[in-house]
Order: sequence, then structure tokens, then C-alpha cells
Amino acid sequence: MSSASLTTPAASQFVESWGSLGVLWGLNRSMARIHALFLVTDEPIELDQVARVLNISRGNASMCLKELRNWGVIQRVHKTGDRQDYYVAEPDVWTTFFRIAVERKKREFDPALNNLRHLLAEEDFSDSPKTQKRLEEMEELFSTANTILGALLANETAGRKALGLLKRVLPKS
Repeated sequence: MSSASLTTPAASQFVESWGSLGVLWGLNRSMARIHALFLVTDEPIELDQVARVLNISRGNASMCLKELRNWGVIQRVHKTGDRQDYYVAEPDVWTTFFRIAVERKKREFDPALNNLRHLLAEEDFSDSPKTQKRLEEMEELFSTANTILGALLANETAGRKALGLLKRVLPKS
């Protein structure tokens, strides 16, 4: 696939659906679309190509590329004899998944758990024993999930092995 355009309707559809999915995950649509563009392209792409192909501003593309690099799901590369910065997708799908999961946990799950714990630590936050019990059970569930996520996301190699083990023991869908 050429890095200058999305050459098939299926590739274009994937980019748009990945953008919509990204919004559901709380990501910027442009950032998700740019990531999808890199997933369907083998060739390094430079900033102006990203903006042109996805019909977004150069500034928006630049900010999204910086954020995608911060997440570790794209990499900056150089072409010999060319001063432009080019970008490519992280080649390992597991690494991409792992880095996104780490960021999502840090940005979304951890603050939600901390807020729940803060609420439960407040005296007299609720006059209802049912509410108190429900939130305590929620905190217990979230704490258990946090322990599991922490173990899976503490180390990329160990996380990969743990998911491989789960895949073997869970029923096939």
C-alpha cells in the first residue's frame, strides 16, 4: 500500500472505524485515525502526507504524531539523504497493545479507583447502608482488577506469557 493514499475501500473503512473506536476509548478521533493509517501502511510516512491523506490540518497531525510517539505506538525514522522526519507503526502488535493498555490504565482506571477510594475514606459520604455496601463491593472488585492489571502490565514479557496461558485455558469463542 502506498503511503501517499489509502488505496482500497477496505483500508479507508478500517481507518474510519478505528477512529470511531478510538473515540469510544476516549481518544482523539484524529489520533486514532492516524494510528490506523500507520497500521495499514508499511512505508514510512511524513507529517504532510498524514495531513493530506486524512484531510486534517498539519498542526493537528503534528500534535497527534507527538502523542502517538509518547504512547510508543509509532516510531520516528529517517531516510538517508532526506531531512524530513518519517514515522512508522510499532511493528509488534503485542507491544502496541501493551503500551495502549498501560496508558489507558494510567489515565483512566487508576484515577477512577483512586477517586472511589477517596470517596470511601470520607466520613458520612452517604446515609445509605446500601450505597456504602455497593461502593465497598465496587472498590473490592476494582482492587482485584487493579492487582491483575498491575501484574499483566508490570512487564511486557511476563504479560505476554500470562495472556498466552489465559488463552490456553479459556473457552474458544
